[in-house]
Amino acid sequence: MLHILRTSAPPNEDHVLRSMFAARKSVFVDLLKWDVPVIDGTYEVDQFDDAHATYLVLADHEGTHLGSTRLLPTVRPHILDSFYGALCDGAPPRGPAIREITRFCLDRRLTARQRRSVRNTLVGAIADHALANGISLYTAIAEVGWMQQILAFGWRCQPLGLPRQIGGEMLGALRIEISGETPALLAAAGILADPQLAQIRLAA
Repeated sequence: MLHILRTSAPPNEDHVLRSMFAARKSVFVDLLKWDVPVIDGTYEVDQFDDAHATYLVLADHEGTHLGSTRLLPTVRPHILDSFYGALCDGAPPRGPAIREITRFCLDRRLTARQRRSVRNTLVGAIADHALANGISLYTAIAEVGWMQQILAFGWRCQPLGLPRQIGGEMLGALRIEISGETPALLAAAGILADPQLAQIRLAA
């Protein structure tokens, strides 16, 4: 099920949120060794996890995390403009119809086939959320291997500048244009959502 959540971030009694923050810690801290804050040794939560963030979370029927992403408004401080502006040839895109995609996370317990299904469903949900909420552009930062996958998803996507070596990783910034054609472009590239996963269970 797809859960669309907007809430203050410190993990609370919501099982879906707790499962998401725990999965982020498993992926970004335990696996990728990012130097980011961790609460109670379990939850990866940073300064952008606040009431302005929107979370798209795919979870099973028990609310256990499968995949998720965080969307940040660009009219406020966000990751690209706060820390990685050098990845852009010009100023990072900002505006009320622009969001930054961050913390795209696929659960480590998934099989390769499940990962692909969850990834595709989450990408489709990102596009659908934009169309339903007047979002015309996304920005994102990605390691160059993941960046190449994002560019191949079929949507209108361009680098904002040349990749750079930062913190031991080759990183790049992207702009992703969203229009009424985007779902068809994704489908033509093989990015097809799992209908059961894509059902919206909770919107808040």
